[in-house]
Amino acid sequence: MDIATIVGIIFGIVLMIGAILAEGSLLPFWSFSSVLIVLGGTMAATLINYSLSQVIGTIKVLRIAFVNNVSESPEVIQTLVKFAEKARREGLLALEAEAETLEEPFLKKGIQLIVDGTDPELVRKILETELSFIEDRHRQGAEMFENMGASAPAFGMIGTLIGLILMLRNLDDPSAIGPGMAVALITTFYGTLLANLLFLPIAGKLKIKSGEEILNKELMLEGILSIQAGENPRIVSEKMMAFLNPNERLKLQGQDKRDDGED
Repeated sequence: MDIATIVGIIFGIVLMIGAILAEGSLLPFWSFSSVLIVLGGTMAATLINYSLSQVIGTIKVLRIAFVNNVSESPEVIQTLVKFAEKARREGLLALEAEAETLEEPFLKKGIQLIVDGTDPELVRKILETELSFIEDRHRQGAEMFENMGASAPAFGMIGTLIGLILMLRNLDDPSAIGPGMAVALITTFYGTLLANLLFLPIAGKLKIKSGEEILNKELMLEGILSIQAGENPRIVSEKMMAFLNPNERLKLQGQDKRDDGED
């Protein structure tokens, strides 16, 4: 579970409600018709812009923003180094049983390909093609939420215009102008709030998570091809370590030293 996403949303809502309650009541900020205009209009625009299958697919991608489902790179490196050691001792066929225990589909497919004796260039092409499709799906999900972030304020403004039109019809009653204006502005408030507290931040989080996952899978690809080439496990490790930031490298090197000491 990605605590930061959940905490951020809850923190933003709590602060917003707290600020309103500090000055008065929440009741003036509630308008069911405004909710229908902003949410209904945003969802309608999204369905017009994308196919139903794309919208459903993005709902599945949405969980990426709330769940840490990317394998930790140091753990992946340790796994692949162990595979490299076993392949050097017993041959690539010895990895067939190991591949069946893997939970990461991309890594499992790569190991199975090299166990089956697939040409290295073909292995690279197959896995890079899969990477490309994964990246496209993630990009589409982020773009959809960015479009929703752009649509929500626009429909908020449309709701405001609707409210103003209805208000202008009652200009003969001055006492109704103030409350009418307040209701008209609520839709803009809803649209801006949804865009900047929900839709756009989720789009940003999806882009970050996508980059992390793609980098992790590129690391796997490099390790898989190195194992297939029969390279020394230490070289395999060094090649994959190049994908880590300095802090992760130091952490992994410290873990390796402790493991060596235990051995």
